[in-house]
Amino acid sequence: MDHFAGLDVSVKETSVCIVDDMGKIVREVRVASEPEALLQVLSDPAYHFKRIGLEASPLSQWLFTALAEARLPVICVETRHMRALLKAQINKTDRNDARGIAQMMRAGVYRSVHVKTLRSQKLRMLLTHRKLLQSKAIAIDNDLRGTLRNFGLKVGVVGTVKFEARIKELVVNLPDLAVLVEPLLVVRRVLREQLSILHRRLLAIVRDDEVCRRLMTVPGVGPVVALTYRATIDVPARFRNSKAVGAVLGLTPSKYQSGEINRTGAISRCGDEMMRVMLYEAAQSMLNTNKWSWLKAWAMKIAKHRGMKKAIVALARRLAVIMHRIWVDGTEFRWTREVAAT
Repeated sequence: MDHFAGLDVSVKETSVCIVDDMGKIVREVRVASEPEALLQVLSDPAYHFKRIGLEASPLSQWLFTALAEARLPVICVETRHMRALLKAQINKTDRNDARGIAQMMRAGVYRSVHVKTLRSQKLRMLLTHRKLLQSKAIAIDNDLRGTLRNFGLKVGVVGTVKFEARIKELVVNLPDLAVLVEPLLVVRRVLREQLSILHRRLLAIVRDDEVCRRLMTVPGVGPVVALTYRATIDVPARFRNSKAVGAVLGLTPSKYQSGEINRTGAISRCGDEMMRVMLYEAAQSMLNTNKWSWLKAWAMKIAKHRGMKKAIVALARRLAVIMHRIWVDGTEFRWTREVAAT
């Protein structure tokens, strides 16, 4: 007899529900959200698991890896799809959610999501930490500019390197203000130093990664965009074709059709936000440079008829597709269609 399990994971405890192939509940238990505790329940030889459902959550990557290494048929379930199916429940409890997930596994009504490899998770951590330090450093700069402006002290146009010297120059004769801005300058200095360390680490990784170097042959794609793409896509073979990448990253139009209504909306924005922003910035960079290519000509043609914003979005989507094709084929970007056709 086959068995199916549903795991509703929280930070401290996980509700486990095991059902047989007829839908009858065989066992229900709450255990600590630790791989060892889950394996103690799921490794019981009395159960022959066909599918084990695990909701996508901050702990899901860790638990999924441990269960998969134990050769259990674990599946990470897409959160929005799962919530839509569980919404019919009158009472929302962890126990009922585990029951619902177990029944979804039994009926095969689920949408699985890709769990990234350990290397991609570490690359993502590098990218998010770098972005966090960068945003905090920029916030401090903006705060100093805004607060000093209240006293008639205008920082003006000044680069990152000379910013601190400019602030000290403005408050040199105002000791009461100098005491207030000094802590922010110290924090800003430390943030910039640590940001530089992370950025150098990022560049070193890209330099030694053959895939990232080929992705950077695409105009507008630099080290940060290339590494973000590599960490987000993770395993290119998980896509049926390159065109599917644009939809997964939320860069394709949403659609609503019911009866006589057939409406196409803006992009879905349902994918990875960081990657979508990076592709948008790469598209902007390509259109703002003087380098010409068949891809830029294609985007400018769209801009002429549909406007620049839609052209940038369309170009971002096509960049995602082209970069996937480059990754899979082991090729580089081709600047002209004549070369691409040969």
